[in-house]
Amino acid sequence: MKRFLLAALAALLIVPGVIAGKKRAEKPQTDREYWAAQAYQMAKPVLSNLAAGTLRLNMPVEQFDGAGREQYAHLEAVGRLLCGLAPWFEVPDDSIPSAEAAMRYELLAWAHAGLRNAVDNTSPDYLNFRSYGQPLVDAAFLAQAFLRSPERLWGGLDSLTQRRMIVEMKATRNTRPSYNNWLMFSATVEAFLRIAGEKPDLMRTDYAFRQLDDWYVGDGQYGDGPRYHNDYYNSFVIQPMLVDAGRVMNRYYKGDAPYSDAKYAQILRRAARYAEVLERSISPEGTFPVVGRSILYRTGCLQSLAQASLLKMLPKGLSEGQVRAALTAVMRRMLDAPGTYEADGWLSMGFCGTQKNTAESYLCTGSMYQASTIFLPLGLSAGDSFWTAPGEDWTTKKAWGGMPFPGDHSIGD
Repeated sequence: MKRFLLAALAALLIVPGVIAGKKRAEKPQTDREYWAAQAYQMAKPVLSNLAAGTLRLNMPVEQFDGAGREQYAHLEAVGRLLCGLAPWFEVPDDSIPSAEAAMRYELLAWAHAGLRNAVDNTSPDYLNFRSYGQPLVDAAFLAQAFLRSPERLWGGLDSLTQRRMIVEMKATRNTRPSYNNWLMFSATVEAFLRIAGEKPDLMRTDYAFRQLDDWYVGDGQYGDGPRYHNDYYNSFVIQPMLVDAGRVMNRYYKGDAPYSDAKYAQILRRAARYAEVLERSISPEGTFPVVGRSILYRTGCLQSLAQASLLKMLPKGLSEGQVRAALTAVMRRMLDAPGTYEADGWLSMGFCGTQKNTAESYLCTGSMYQASTIFLPLGLSAGDSFWTAPGEDWTTKKAWGGMPFPGDHSIGD
């Protein structure tokens, strides 16, 4: 950690103005510079206010009248945002450009200070982990962030904050998860508790992994409950949490049937196939089908493709250059759209711009930060092949451009 701080402080001397929030280059030269700038822009209002103890005071809570989401919105924003940023915090210090390192250092410092406030019951930004229902969801996204950054995000917290966080995570056990993707929220919290040195409730993890396996409908996709839903919940929740929580459970409990090497390898094959399906859903123009619930999570619809890139799980025939180009095209279409951000920098409710009336009643400003999960490949070093490979046309751009493209297939398990 000392080495990280010294490197970051040196970066501040090289790039004065980044931390002060001065305007950065209008047109970043590389895809990575663009991604890092987008991540910083999205994260700054949430994390800087949480660190100052002013998140509840300053964050607007856009919602439907009478929805009551103001009691949950702040943990929603924090948990979902950090879920997407966490791998970026974990990347080695000397493997990213100095300007990027400065932005990242500032965000991580805010995150540590903010999470201290989040679990301190004397802080004005003490967050709601304890109500029945929704807090389980967003505690699970925060738990997944700790799984994705165990050394810097979780390991960088002081011991008192860690103890308090464990208490708050355990408090979510008061919620009985719904009979759908919510089972993975409970399982992910328990997986985090295991890496935190606590005894997990294996009934919650066993049931979730066995039930999701029963709901598998084929060709890399799971039903969200007993019936299949044509939406992006395989990408929002199911596949990413099976992969991340499954990695922990396989490490510690591989002798148990739901977490064996064979079962975890199957989870990874299914996730890789689903990532392939998502890549083929991105149009030549950088758009994708607007279907299903919670579509206002914007770029979060493609989390599984971003995760497969981060974990080097892309199927053979799907190049890193084409995936990076496709994700960048989507990001530019969605995050650069007028109205994406409110005047003071908070994400608005919308899919491409401001479209509040499209939202379900359970969505609010905090929910929108699921969009951060497209940034997962920032957890790869700047010299990684994902970033250095030449950009290529993605599958539909080749197909609709009259160029050769690979045929599709299905998987058997």
